[in-house]
Amino acid sequence: MNSTGARILRTFSVAALAIAAGVTLYIAADVAISTPSQAASITDRHDDPAPQRFEVAQAQSGGQNTGGAPASSLPGGASSLNETYKDWRVACAQQNAAKRCALSQVQAQQDGQRVLAIELNAQSGSTVSGTLVLPFGLALEPGISFQIDEKPAMPPVRFRTCMPGGCLVAVAFDAPTLVALRAGTVLKIKAVADGGAAVPFSISLQGFATALDRVGTLSH
Repeated sequence: MNSTGARILRTFSVAALAIAAGVTLYIAADVAISTPSQAASITDRHDDPAPQRFEVAQAQSGGQNTGGAPASSLPGGASSLNETYKDWRVACAQQNAAKRCALSQVQAQQDGQRVLAIELNAQSGSTVSGTLVLPFGLALEPGISFQIDEKPAMPPVRFRTCMPGGCLVAVAFDAPTLVALRAGTVLKIKAVADGGAAVPFSISLQGFATALDRVGTLSH
């Protein structure tokens, strides 16, 4: 473990396959069909200066439970919602008694083609897990490494698999890492192209802490 106390727990779940298939809460099906050479022109389209809330589907009959199914516990009785917190999105969906919430960030080039996506689930108050989707053309054997701002890089994490939507890395961040993420400004990703050249990516941490807290609140 490095000086930040960061540790990447290697896990993999159905969520990884769901991201590639385009059936997650927020990340769409056209994620990551670009090449690493295009990474320099990536822009984050979720740069709202203040939180905005968008309820995208209201429960039937104004949120009242008319069919005997458990009432939605989301605000206003909604069956799903999306919220924006600077560079992060929060999405929740509820079907009967099952509810799932996640925070995500999608980055794209100027032409709208998506090249990076990450979705995280807050299973507990001290850890998060999820999936990172990166473009094709990267060397798979070295994996990737994370770095928060200028802190020491974390241990490498291997790619789990590649699917039509891109190459997947299953990640989890422990409690000390979350403390550093909350206080940080950027999560750097160090990858290697198939030809051996370094390929850097970065994920903005603006709005991360607020979005993570919101997911924790909505999940209970």
